Amino acid sequence: MSETLTLHAAFARDVGAALDALEAQGSLPGGLSRAAVAVEPPRDPAHGDLATNAAMVLAKPAGTNPRALAEALVRELGKLPQVTDAAIAGPGFINLRLSRDSWLAELRAIAALGGDYGRSTVGQGVTVNVEYVSANPTGPMHMGHCRGAVVGDALATLLAYAGHRVIREYYVNDAGGQVDVLARSVHLRYREALGEAIGEIPEGLYPGDYLVSVGEALAGEFGNRYAQAPESEWLTLFRTRAVAAMLVMIRADLALLGIAHDLFSSEAELQAAGKPEEAEAWLRARDLVYDGELEAPKGKIIEDWEPVALPLFRSTKFGDDQDRPIKKSDGSWTYFGADLAYHFQKAQSADALVDIWGADHAGTVKRIKAAVAAMTGAEGKPTPFEIKLVQMVQLLRNGEPVKMSKRSGNFVTLADVVSEVGKDVVRFTMLTRKPEAQMDFDFAKVVEASKDNPVFYVQYAHARICSTLRKGAAEGFVPDDAALHLLGDEELALVARAAQFPRQVEAAASAREPHRIAFFLHEMAAEFHAYWNLGNDQPAKRFIVAQDAELTGARLFLATQIGQIVRNGLALLGVAAVEEM
Repeated sequence: MSETLTLHAAFARDVGAALDALEAQGSLPGGLSRAAVAVEPPRDPAHGDLATNAAMVLAKPAGTNPRALAEALVRELGKLPQVTDAAIAGPGFINLRLSRDSWLAELRAIAALGGDYGRSTVGQGVTVNVEYVSANPTGPMHMGHCRGAVVGDALATLLAYAGHRVIREYYVNDAGGQVDVLARSVHLRYREALGEAIGEIPEGLYPGDYLVSVGEALAGEFGNRYAQAPESEWLTLFRTRAVAAMLVMIRADLALLGIAHDLFSSEAELQAAGKPEEAEAWLRARDLVYDGELEAPKGKIIEDWEPVALPLFRSTKFGDDQDRPIKKSDGSWTYFGADLAYHFQKAQSADALVDIWGADHAGTVKRIKAAVAAMTGAEGKPTPFEIKLVQMVQLLRNGEPVKMSKRSGNFVTLADVVSEVGKDVVRFTMLTRKPEAQMDFDFAKVVEASKDNPVFYVQYAHARICSTLRKGAAEGFVPDDAALHLLGDEELALVARAAQFPRQVEAAASAREPHRIAFFLHEMAAEFHAYWNLGNDQPAKRFIVAQDAELTGARLFLATQIGQIVRNGLALLGVAAVEEM
């Protein structure tokens, strides 16, 4: 990767150098942490091009007045040739105005770095495990799984682009009662494949036709060996084969979205390896698991409630509202007990953990966070662990709800949706709102060619750029940076927006929020389209001005770099940048 510094990185370096100079002068004590020092665009563009909070965050530990420190810092920053004005705002913020040459240099930096413009090293040396999707292996992927799948995958890509080593993991819940139901459902389809009339699928079994081929495969392999055999003879075998078949289907469905995990971890294998027992012993040795009576459910009166002694994890010690059982009264592991062991295992190979969960799991967040804090914080530094909750998506068709039910076999599959509207539309749409916000996915609106459709709006910006470059080439014009000095304020405003991309990447990675990239691209597209529209009324503002080859070359160079920013951002979202629409 090129060592070309982006504008924000260069000014962060310059602010650091100015602080070094103040230390050398004795105006600032040495050794102060600068972790909170930021360089970013001011909230109001009228205040300047960049702002820094350095004086605000360093004044207190330095034992000085923020404004006095700001005045000293302004004197140093004012010496930079690329700074045309440095002013203090409020109690100590510093606003900077930059020279035109700074923006033109940034435009050339985008060209020099290309696909690496925005790539960061902030995560270098840090391994992050991102677990996402983790749907029960009982059928094909449906739209209930889609949003978490896209959010998790885009986050993993974003973290890798920001320098982290990323492990993409899928946790296969193949040890619960639902996989026994799956095995029984497959056994019914197996008997059907052998010629038995099974009639209507009994209540409680999975009725979907997706199990027909699994039953047929088992019939072809075993004949009628298990047709009348007791369940004890075939349940384990059919469960194993059914889960394997479902995982093949799930992988294929995820591939339609461009998603591939590095690791599929099995809950059944975890339990067979004795990992929950190991976790329990580890916790008991530290008095974090004890035998006690579970409290009665709060807010409910259960007539036949009887207290039962169970092994309880001391989750109240870590912020939960009650201690939690890790085993059931029959001695089997609770979901929490197995999950606790699974997270303990994940933490052995990662410096940070991120789980993407459906919002229906919100009630279990506190307890699993408590468990991870307990098991990884023995030396006082628990492994950073975040859970991102993703709301369900309501499917609509022209405003009317599309009903789906996994158990009825009448659900809308992910494959059906991708087939109808395309991978890129699905992925981008899933990132057009914060994951914790409700989302409507209307089949008509997501393919609408209008500025109200963010997918189209961003894609159209890139297609417009490509069309302009093709037209320019046909007329003998090529992108050229020789006359960038001819660019005006409107063009430089586009460069200023593009220059925010690297810090957007770092901020989005730090916050674990890939939707910020989609929001940025929408803003970038809006500014590009606004500039493009100037040329409709003012021919001199068009990208191609036939009578001025130098200006045309400069504007085409600008357009090329804006296109590069859009491509880089879309790549993080897993969305292709189309060249024609």
